[in-house]
Amino acid sequence: MTVHPGIVVARWTGHGASSESELAGLLAAYHLQTEAEKGSAVVDLVELPERYRAEVLEPSAAFADDIVLVAMSGGVAVGCAVVTAPAQRRTEIKRLWVDPAVRGRGVASALVKACLEHAADVGVDTVRLSVWAWRTDALRVYERIGFTVVDSWDSRDRLVCMEQAVHPSRIRS
Repeated sequence: MTVHPGIVVARWTGHGASSESELAGLLAAYHLQTEAEKGSAVVDLVELPERYRAEVLEPSAAFADDIVLVAMSGGVAVGCAVVTAPAQRRTEIKRLWVDPAVRGRGVASALVKACLEHAADVGVDTVRLSVWAWRTDALRVYERIGFTVVDSWDSRDRLVCMEQAVHPSRIRS
């Protein structure tokens, strides 16, 4: 569990209807906003591509092999991130989302730091992520934390791929 002033990041256990509902709400907001930014605005979950809709409707099934972290502020879920199961001594951060109402308060940094701590705990050498080029605020956060742009492993246009070596003693805030 990672603690920043007013922010607590913990592993999501998936227990309880409210827990599932809070994570589903964060994932829905993430996917709806992302589709809108890509120029494919959708009004509700029914219009999301099936794989994204499945994440929202059943996050515990969609991320069964992964670790989901949730940021809480005042007892309310305000952000989330998924850390994929390790493969070839690396892992990937996916679905990092912070409620727009609380952005600028260190929630994203707390989530990324918790992802890096988890990676160090499980013996991963490298953490990678991808972010859309238009998400300049997110790019700045990732760069500040120590991620660097690398050659893309994904063919989607305007997707920036980044990596960071995991050094347990040097995880930056």
